[in-house]
Parts: sequence; C-alpha cells; structure tokens
Amino acid sequence: MRGLITAVAVSVAVAGAPRAAAADKPNVIFVLSDDLAQGDVGCYGQKLIRTPHLDAMAKEGTRFTQAYCGTSVCAPSRTSLMIGRHMGHSPIRANREIQPEGQKPLPAGTYTVAKLFKDNGYATACVGKWGMGMFDTPGSPLKVGFDHFLGYNCQRHAHSYFPTYLYRDDKRFDLPGNDGKAVGKTYAQDLIADETLAWVTANKEKPFFLYYAITLPHGRHEIDSQGIYKDEKWTEQQKNYAAQVTRLDADVGRLLAKLKELKLDEKTLVIVAGDNGSSFAPNSEIGKLFDQTMGGKLRGFKRSLYEGGLRQACVARWPGAVPANAVSDEPWAFWDFLPTCADLIGAKLPAGVKTDGVSILPLLKGGPAPKREFFYWELHESGPSLQAIRFGDWKAVKNGPSAAVELYDLKTDPGEATDLAAKNPDVAARATKLMSDAREDHPDWPLREAKKKN
Repeated sequence: MRGLITAVAVSVAVAGAPRAAAADKPNVIFVLSDDLAQGDVGCYGQKLIRTPHLDAMAKEGTRFTQAYCGTSVCAPSRTSLMIGRHMGHSPIRANREIQPEGQKPLPAGTYTVAKLFKDNGYATACVGKWGMGMFDTPGSPLKVGFDHFLGYNCQRHAHSYFPTYLYRDDKRFDLPGNDGKAVGKTYAQDLIADETLAWVTANKEKPFFLYYAITLPHGRHEIDSQGIYKDEKWTEQQKNYAAQVTRLDADVGRLLAKLKELKLDEKTLVIVAGDNGSSFAPNSEIGKLFDQTMGGKLRGFKRSLYEGGLRQACVARWPGAVPANAVSDEPWAFWDFLPTCADLIGAKLPAGVKTDGVSILPLLKGGPAPKREFFYWELHESGPSLQAIRFGDWKAVKNGPSAAVELYDLKTDPGEATDLAAKNPDVAARATKLMSDAREDHPDWPLREAKKKN
C-alpha cells in the first residue's frame, strides 16, 4: 500500500521522548471543514471551483488520498477526532439532537486531545462549530480542555450562516441585523475567521492548539457574496456552494498568511480536513456539476460507509518537517490524531485512557505508515445500523445487521463496484468476525435493523 512520494528524509520523533521545553513545542492547528469533499478541491482534481490557497498548501505540504473520517456524519466523526476512538468504542455513534439546543454530550470525564494539550502547557481554543455538548453538560468544550470557544455549540443552529446569535465561551451574544430566517447583515464566518486570527496573535508567545471547525460549505448554502461565480450560468445553489468552498479556501489562506507574519510558520503543524466525504449524490444538483466523486472514482457519499462517504480531503503542512509537494495514499483515520499529538509533544496518555489509534507522526514526516490490523466504522442514523471494516486492501460493508457482507479489493477497485464476497468466502468470514470483535455493545447504539414499513 505504500505510495508516499517524498522530497527529503526527516528524522522521526519517538513516542515517550523527554518533554521539550515549552518554547520548543510545535503549535498544532486542525482546520475541520464541515462536508468538504476531495472532489471540491483543485489539488484533488476539481476544475470549476477555485481553491488556490489549499492548492498552494498541498504544494508546500503533503496531500492524503486515503485519510478517513470517524464516520460519515458530523457529531460522531468529530468525537472520533477529539477522543481517539473508532465507532466500535465511541460514546457517540450518530447525530442525536437535544431540544431546544444541542446534541448528545460527551460523557463526564471524557479525555480529549484538547485536554492532552492543556495538561502539557498549551493554550487551547475551539472556534467554529462544536456539537458535542452544550455548556451545561459534561460535553461542553470548556469542560474537556478548551480555554476558549467562539461560534456555534449546536450543529443544528450552525445550519444558518446568518444566525441571530453565537457564543463567546459560554456566553451568548446577538448578531446585529440578523433575524435568523433570511439573509442578514452579519455573516457568522466573518466573526469566526477574525476571532481565529486574533486568538493566534494573542497566543503567539506560547505553544497553542487550535481546533478551527469551519462550518463551510455545509448546507444551508448561504453566502454573503457569490463573488467570481455570480455570472456563471449555474443554479443559485451551485453558485453559492462554489462560493462557500472558495470562501473556506480564502480563510485558510488568511490563517497561513498570519502564521508567516508572526514567524510561526516553521513551528506550526496545520492539518486541513473535511469531517466526512461528499454530501451529494452523483446525479444531484451539486454532485453532478462539480463531480465530487471525481469521475466515479469513489462510491457513496455522506451517511454511507462506502469510500465516498469516508475518505475526505486532507492536507498537512509544516515547513521543514512535513515533506513538500508530496502525495500519500497511505490510509489513516481521525482516531489517530490523539496518539499522534501525544507523540508530537512527547507526552504520555494518562493511565486508563484508551485509544484505538496509532501515531502517524512518522508518516506525516515522510516515513513509513504505522502497522495496524484494521479500520472500523459504524453509523446509527434513521435507517439500519451500518458497519464497515478495512484490513489491508480489503474493505467490507454491511448495510444492516442481517444484510450480506459486501467485499471489495480497494487496490484494484477503489470505487467498490465489484463485490467479491462470493468468490472469497474465507475473507468475507474474516471481515464478519473482525466487525464483531471491533465493537463493544452500548445501550445507546444497538445494531438495529431497518424499520418495517406499515
């Protein structure tokens, strides 16, 4: 599976090494876009939507073709990123709404990557969207390791780009001119982007971890300006979507420029990723025009466990450490982020903290990919419970507990077009056992069949 093109050989940090002095610790920024697909970005092959800053970032860093999200919807995918567990062990395995505002929270005592950084002398902030617990719950960002928060806590609230209010830490503040029902005067991403730059500037003298959870380009597809797409002969939704992706790109560009201005460029690891794969069916208004499956290369989209729903756009940049102008087809997943960060700063996880991930720091620095037995996903949305597992180049999918196991060879068939289960019964049986072994039963997440229609 090795497919990493590197320009230089770089020494690899060793997990458990002595903790560096605070001034020598690298900063870490994880930019998580809501629904950005590989097919949306120029460096992955997009021809109609302009993403010059992400394309430049890929030239200055490494682009990953098989970076996997936690699962193919928001809250559980983000939980996997924060806590280092896959869906077989995660306390959050689906989007679950709480009224009047918020989602099912992380349980009390949950250890997060933000807590790791905070305990090791880092300033920490989450800017953008949280969606893992309101402020009066144990899942509040301010209770799991973040010093500062600005943005939307509830992901349902984050559907509006002209909301009536946002939160600064746990305090609500109103946005002038917005009624929450139509386009208003204050575009929320303006405030979120400005806050990000201000926070980085204020914390430039100390090591920091920034989780920049941008809501773009998630629907509703609202934008304050269609910009260069205004006169295109497209639908309004298509123009808005393209403008959202380009706005995301511009704000990433502003952040990278700020790091250079503050002379933090060479001491900051920046990773940009989507929280799931494509959000649109290939024949949809968005999917068809912008070819998010990249010519049918990937099957499936959001809320499925095929590759099109699980692989997402991902670029890493750290001048002098992450190889420039490199492309890696080595797979890794969101649950690797926590152990990678521990490795990066030479910290040990507290006793009792478990992770399903492995450090990909050697891979980020141009070295070999870590060995592992499998990748595992679940999804518990409105239909039957879904499961998928990847081991080596084999990928298996079960679209319900009683559904037949589908088996694909990703090396020759990344589009998952040919089910090889019947020809490889032993491999299919192994996949079934691995799926069973990978998960822990949880009262909130039983494997559920499709509801019978009346």
